Amino acid sequence: MEETLRIERMGYEEAAVAHLASGKTVFVEGACPGDVGAVAVLEEKASFATARLLSLDEASPVRVDQPCPYGVCLVGDPARLRCGGCPWQRLDYAAQLAAKRENVVARLVRSAHWDAARAQAVMGEAVGSKREWGYRNKVELAAAKDARGFFDLGFYAANSHDVVAVDACRAAVRGAERAPRAMRGALRYLQNSGDLDIFRVGVRHSLRTRSTEIALWTRPGAFPRAAVAKTLGSALKATSIVRVLAEPGKERKIKGLEVLAGAGHWEEEVAGVRFMVSAPSFFQVNTAQAETLVRLVVEGLGGRVGEDGFAGLDGAYVADLYAGCGTFSVPLALAGADVVAVESAGSSVRDLRRNADANGADVDVVGGDAGRELPDLGRLDALVVDPPRSGLGEGVVESIAAAAPERVAYVSCNPATWARDVVRFEDAGYRLDAARPVDLFPQTYHVEVASTFVRQEGRL
Repeated sequence: MEETLRIERMGYEEAAVAHLASGKTVFVEGACPGDVGAVAVLEEKASFATARLLSLDEASPVRVDQPCPYGVCLVGDPARLRCGGCPWQRLDYAAQLAAKRENVVARLVRSAHWDAARAQAVMGEAVGSKREWGYRNKVELAAAKDARGFFDLGFYAANSHDVVAVDACRAAVRGAERAPRAMRGALRYLQNSGDLDIFRVGVRHSLRTRSTEIALWTRPGAFPRAAVAKTLGSALKATSIVRVLAEPGKERKIKGLEVLAGAGHWEEEVAGVRFMVSAPSFFQVNTAQAETLVRLVVEGLGGRVGEDGFAGLDGAYVADLYAGCGTFSVPLALAGADVVAVESAGSSVRDLRRNADANGADVDVVGGDAGRELPDLGRLDALVVDPPRSGLGEGVVESIAAAAPERVAYVSCNPATWARDVVRFEDAGYRLDAARPVDLFPQTYHVEVASTFVRQEGRL
């Protein structure tokens, strides 16, 4: 079935949103808000349909030329195998920011059942990235075999586990941009001597510290360490080359880490704080926007961020849950807070302790699950949570309320679970005081939300 439609807005994924003649919502691949064109309905369900854009009668004013050839989404050509990393590159950047803000507002309306006017009032303007391209400090490449059976590296295709071989990534910072081609050539050469059992390759590069780390993710087993270190060192100038021993899959249970050459970690600088990060540890991929998050968190809890550093939290007892390697813990401690940081991942716990020591920050590091450790922390003045995409687990908000912090800073990478947790916080006696979308991922539909909750008077 085909219809001619006017596209209304972007959805919270790759597709745009319109309505069929019947009134049913339809998600249209490859479309932009303001496009008018013919669409082919691919699937129709009870409450919505999916479609693809076949042709354009009128192109949207926010539609732009797509600079990355690997991710180009051609009108009428949905079958093209393309990288799925930058699905919004067909929109100009101002339209991307507007769409991300509206998507977060819509989550409050639909999931938290807020009035639209209230949601608009609490939501600040989206903070755009200074770099629209060339912002990623990390490139993650999936390994595969090409049609001839040769070792290949690339990114996953849109909505697929097929690997698209690329020579460069425009989203990556200069220094990592051409890593895909360099790593593919070097590892193909090494594979001639035998299968290295590599299933993933990560390259991190810092524009600020010039630190570069290559991380090979392999199954445990024999490995030609010296040969690999020499060849990769020639292919890409690196300050660290490591091998992460793990099994492929979502869980990625780490069984060990071997330093093949160099420092054995990557270094980055955020808001004047130096961080040492192990290959398995999480770190925000957009360094400049990570600074924005740090500023919003510190200021949201009553502190200050200035040219001379952090201040304003003297003596405050602050917990940082899901603390990672200390992105928020260390600045909060430098602002004068007494910080207890809770983190479950072993590599991040080690990095956090090392980063606190290296920056002269007094942080009490607790290795464990946030939900289980929180009840033992006692009464808090303030708290930070930066959970995974699944948001806060059952009972965590209630445990936070029992600790009675006056203010809670919640950083989320998933507006859907964040909006769900907004309801939980309000039920527990906290008011959402401010929220701000922060764009760490230009050219994609992903967005972070930095928010602050305030405890209501009369609640314990």
